[in-house]
Amino acid sequence: MSANQSPAGKQPTATYDSAFLKACRREPVPHTPVWFMRQAGRSLPEYLKVREGIPMLESCMRPELVAEITLQPVRRHGVDAAIYFSDIVVPLKAIGIDLDIKPGVGPVIENPIRTRADLARLRDLTPEDVSYVTEAFGLLTRELGATPLIGFAGAPFTLASYLVEGGPSRNHEHTKALMYGDPQLWADLLDRLADITAAFLKVQIEAGASAVQLFDSWVGALSPADYRRSVMPASRKVFETVAGYGVPRIHFGVGTGELLGLMGEAGADVVGVDWRVPMDEAARRVGPGKALQGNLDPAVLFATPQAVETKTREVLDAAADLEGHIFNLGHGVLPATDPDALTRLVEYVHTQTAR
Repeated sequence: MSANQSPAGKQPTATYDSAFLKACRREPVPHTPVWFMRQAGRSLPEYLKVREGIPMLESCMRPELVAEITLQPVRRHGVDAAIYFSDIVVPLKAIGIDLDIKPGVGPVIENPIRTRADLARLRDLTPEDVSYVTEAFGLLTRELGATPLIGFAGAPFTLASYLVEGGPSRNHEHTKALMYGDPQLWADLLDRLADITAAFLKVQIEAGASAVQLFDSWVGALSPADYRRSVMPASRKVFETVAGYGVPRIHFGVGTGELLGLMGEAGADVVGVDWRVPMDEAARRVGPGKALQGNLDPAVLFATPQAVETKTREVLDAAADLEGHIFNLGHGVLPATDPDALTRLVEYVHTQTAR
């Protein structure tokens, strides 16, 4: 069932008529819905308090802690959707990859994957591997009621980049060397990661996710030709695998202005746009039939309230003619952001777009 169809023969869920899901389906909304990538996290003092002394990966595996962290920005900011608190490398950890998330660095892989023999380390993900995810979703959907809960996963390219590089990379030299030098191994690696990613999303959807977002954080490092040939097949496989659930599928990457049309082609219902491309131009590049999400520069929130309103108005004006628009930042909330600035931003968007 398409995300743009009503659930035929099924009772509508509590979240079905929410502004967020209506916008995903490109239907009229009472106001432009708002949520923020990384809305649950380091910008909130209550997050820092509950996470104190708990390593990142461990915090992702404690259902009650995950539920509390996921709910914090909903309570504080009044956003139109919650996003599940986790990390894109959680499914890799769950299947036994030796990795850790190091403060100030990010995910670090003990033994990078660079040969065909290494592929055997990427076994299938089962629901039992991530039973804590199912438990946390159960806690959250009961608490959230009519507020949608977004599930998410890392896209195959970005996961592959972490695995091949051994951690975050500025130039992705090992990743590109494998992609260009052994295209069959690269294709097999991304196909394996597509299966793992799709399985992780299915667990979240079956546990109650109202929508899912695929983060391809590093794919902006590629040209359109490389994306089409070497990445799109795996991303498309992920989207097609979960299509039958009928939940909206969002696709987001950073620095992907030249890839927006292709990212829509990969199968998303909603295409996320970073701050480098105005929303009206993004709509032209993506083409009809897709909702768009974005795209205030996260750094704008460090300016005066008046400047934030001015820049927000620019985003809203550029998005005025879109079939479906979900207001978001062009990337995640920066750690030093004043939480009150986010609360004011939600209220401003809701007020300015009330219909």
